[in-house]
Amino acid sequence: MARDPYQELGVSRGAGEDEIRKAFRNLAKKHHPDANPGDKAAEERFKRVSAAFDILGDPDKRKKFDAGEIDADGHETGRGFGGGWSPGGFEGGRRGQTRAETFDGVDLGDILGEMFGGRGGGARGPGAGFGGGLARGADVRAKLEIDLEEAIAGGKKRIAFSDGRTIDVTIPRGAGEGQTLRLKGQGSPGRAGPGDAFIELTVRPHPIFHREGDRLVMDLPVTVYDAVLGGKVEAPTPEGPVTLTVPKGANAGAMLRLKGRGLPDAAGQRGDLLARLVITLPDKPDAELTAFAETWRAKRPYQPKPAPRRGA
Repeated sequence: MARDPYQELGVSRGAGEDEIRKAFRNLAKKHHPDANPGDKAAEERFKRVSAAFDILGDPDKRKKFDAGEIDADGHETGRGFGGGWSPGGFEGGRRGQTRAETFDGVDLGDILGEMFGGRGGGARGPGAGFGGGLARGADVRAKLEIDLEEAIAGGKKRIAFSDGRTIDVTIPRGAGEGQTLRLKGQGSPGRAGPGDAFIELTVRPHPIFHREGDRLVMDLPVTVYDAVLGGKVEAPTPEGPVTLTVPKGANAGAMLRLKGRGLPDAAGQRGDLLARLVITLPDKPDAELTAFAETWRAKRPYQPKPAPRRGA
């Protein structure tokens, strides 16, 4: 049976994901067979470290291990279930190679690139010594901030990586917050080909619109006379201003709907844009308006109803 995975990686049971990933990177880099050719002890240590990270690097497996539902080999306790991955998972050539290359976000190709710096001399890939081939370049990750209008309409953005490279990224129509774009072959170079680039999108907060699902909502200021008499007002949309008709006797908080001016859903169908009316007085007091209001209040007092709770 494998040792306790926490002891194997040298971390506490309360260690966070980043600490566990860092410990694995350091130990894998130190004990990888490519860095220790012919050293059986290092090879066995690398297997144990990899098996430990297979448990702790997977949140579900880690939870099961902490609860005693699986052992350090990944086997279900009490039932002899053999579905987990153990140190022997590297044996048999390529059977363990796919898992070894990625390890829940830690790319061994990246580790090998750090060890060998892209030099020649027979450096091998993550499965080397176990039937694997040459190392593919490491994947790279970056975040890209886009405007709401770019998320809706799509377009191209240029992103710069820390190695000095720049890439033009195509933003798809209807891109969403947290969406990750994969750019195949745009990662770090490797002797078996470059890795991929993964770009996580972040949509900037908009000064006018805010999102409610696939709808956009905004406040639309209107004058007192347009609210009383009705009228045409200009309203912004992500594609530019449009003209809206304010109905006669409109109250503050009333919603005007612009169909199909919101955000695209998964099928590409756009939601609506809702304009909430905000009745606005002049910046400077108006004598005639003040006199009218005083007369109106004296002759025709009325009690406004509480505004309905938002979302009700």
